Formats: sequence, C-alpha cells, structure tokens
Amino acid sequence: MIYPYMHHQVNRASRKIIVIGNGEVAVEPDIATVQLEVVTENEQLSAAQQENATAMNNVIQSLLRLGVPRENIQTVSYTIFPKYDYVNGEQVFRGYEVTNAISIKITEIQQVGSIIDTAVENGANRVSNIQFSVEDTERYKQEAIVRALRNAQMKARTIATALQLPVEPQPVKIVEEQQAGQPVPFQTFAKSEQTTTPIQSGQIIISSTVRVEFQY
Repeated sequence: MIYPYMHHQVNRASRKIIVIGNGEVAVEPDIATVQLEVVTENEQLSAAQQENATAMNNVIQSLLRLGVPRENIQTVSYTIFPKYDYVNGEQVFRGYEVTNAISIKITEIQQVGSIIDTAVENGANRVSNIQFSVEDTERYKQEAIVRALRNAQMKARTIATALQLPVEPQPVKIVEEQQAGQPVPFQTFAKSEQTTTPIQSGQIIISSTVRVEFQY
C-alpha cells in the first residue's frame, strides 16, 4: 500500500533521507477459534463412521446448550484412513480411522476453557488448535501505522540533526510494508477433575512498518 504525498520542487537536486518506521499496538483478543476433533477407530468402516457421527452430534448439542450459536460451529474436515500394523516386517490391516473436525468461534473469551471441557466430556478426543484474534483488526492497524510514521519522522530528525541537514518536515514518499498482527496460537491444554481447563489468551501485537523518504 502506497500513500503518495504531493510535493512540488523546482530546480533542486533529489537528495533524500530514507528511514524505516515501526509501530506496534498491544491488543487484548476478543475472539477465540478452537478446533475440536472426534477420532474413532473400528475394523468396519461403517461402524467407525457411525460411532464418529454419534459422538460428534453429542459434542455439537452440548455446545449449543452452552449458548454457542450454531452459525459459529463449522465442519472443517472429515477424513478416513486405513490403519495398519507391521508384524515381522509385514503390513497387517487393523481397521479404519475416521476423523471429524469442527471449528468453533467463541466471542466470550472467558468461556474457552469450559467449552473445551464440555466438548471433551461429550465425545471430543482431540483439541488440535486454539487461536486468539481481534474482531476489529483494522482499527488497531491504523493506530500502528500512525505510530510507525511518528517513529520514521523521529529517525529522520535525528539523522538530519546529526548531519546538520535542512531536512523538510513533510515526507515525499511513504510505502507501507505488508505486515499485520497474527492470531496467537495455543495448542495444548491440561485439566484436573476439579477445575476448568485454564486458557490464557495473552495479547496480540498488531504492527506496521513504513518506508519513508524525506527530501533535503
């Protein structure tokens, strides 16, 4: 993304100071995305599929009872794999593994632990990923850009002062590098029988980097 700054200059050599400005904003996440899986195995494919479907239906119904909107629950994958053991160097068929994975968007961060626990109690046997993010990313991105521009101006003033250059205060060119805050992954959890699974969301760092040119 380029933000051109219109600047008119007459009969002057193009002498520039080019600096890189960085800006960051620390944000408390307000969305969690959890991926849960039901994995079943059976020698008969139809039996493995039926067991899986029953368990996943139980998981989904338990989430709906917790108040998770149905539109926030999405199937992300459904896989079937034949399983083999190796006995004396030979491949022996063991059965089929069926995996059904769903993604759950959670807008109440404090409910993440209880949602995971409820899903596990009702048939989910794998938590493959948890990510935290922000709904209104653009708002914080704009703030990070402002901080990056201020950082670039400060660097340019420092260079101009050190070299005793009459640098002009307004930039002649601004280029924003494509960089953004990423969701924060959380991939493991532990549970005791007495407490809800502890999940810490931490903070998300949304950053911006700009390349700014000043003329002198």
